[in-house]
Amino acid sequence: MAAAAAVVAQRAAAGKLRSRPDPESAERLDVLPPEQIEVVSFDGTPLHVRAAGPPDAPALVFLHGITLDMTTWHYQWRYFSDRFRCIVVDLRAHGRSGKPPGGDYSLDAMGKDIRAVLDAAVPEGPAILVGHSMGAMAMLSFALRFPEEFGGRVKGAVFVDTGASDLAREALGGFGARVASALRRAGDRYSARPELAERLQRRIGRYGADLTFLIAWASNFGPGASPSQVEHVARISAGTPVEVWVHTLRDLLEMDLREAIEHVKVPSLVIVGDRDLLTPKTSAQALRAALPDARAVVITGAGHISMLERHRVFNEVLSGYLDQMLEVEGSGGSSGRRARARG
Repeated sequence: MAAAAAVVAQRAAAGKLRSRPDPESAERLDVLPPEQIEVVSFDGTPLHVRAAGPPDAPALVFLHGITLDMTTWHYQWRYFSDRFRCIVVDLRAHGRSGKPPGGDYSLDAMGKDIRAVLDAAVPEGPAILVGHSMGAMAMLSFALRFPEEFGGRVKGAVFVDTGASDLAREALGGFGARVASALRRAGDRYSARPELAERLQRRIGRYGADLTFLIAWASNFGPGASPSQVEHVARISAGTPVEVWVHTLRDLLEMDLREAIEHVKVPSLVIVGDRDLLTPKTSAQALRAALPDARAVVITGAGHISMLERHRVFNEVLSGYLDQMLEVEGSGGSSGRRARARG
């Protein structure tokens, strides 16, 4: 009886949110860039990589967040591919990329994936890395492994809705340490018995699209989000392999990449939504302060996926940074500024 009432309540709540006006409803977020680039990473993992834009233009390499895929950069590759070489990546075990044959789902492996993508798609550079959440953390892992790349092929770095350490504490305050500890114990249990994780995933799936829609909205978006964008994110996340939820999520909770930050010796931009609950403004502020040469922008009304939810404002902010990079490439100096963009 209680379960039936819960399903009815979920359906009503999801229906109310889905009925909101949605100016983005006609946008086909699953459209991919026209060119496919064959990339195989260091351990034999096949990576799905697509490209658009002039082959001889400076490259923007877009890296998505956990349980997402390259389609979250839809508005960026379409907007910037007239003057940049836009390269979008499905990180290992996400989207259309393969699972690692040796079972390595770590951020360290994803850092090596970035190296493989650059070798295949931008062998000579120049490239600017643009990473969201987990993708930005993979950038830091890449910097730790290959510090010589920053100032070499890599001329700039953009960190979107992300942090460098202790994510659970940043998101949940003092309670976060206990939550992180509980999640790590669960991760250990499900790592030892993956069939339990698969059973849990099927059990959640039985509650249907309404529950995943509500979770996606609450965890990733601000209050004025597009229902069709929320639906898209919910669908992607629901299809993510259980290994990502078990292994990669645990790695994110345990990671501390602060020592990597000093290697990002290129002009950098930190972007965060003021409604981001997963990696809040405090995470962005700490990252901006630690980076050798960075400024930060807060986008009002945006949750954890600001490049999707507030794409017009996001593209304006990114465009301003790119224009500045083209003007002063190779020059020193640090602005250390914070700005606020409204939209």
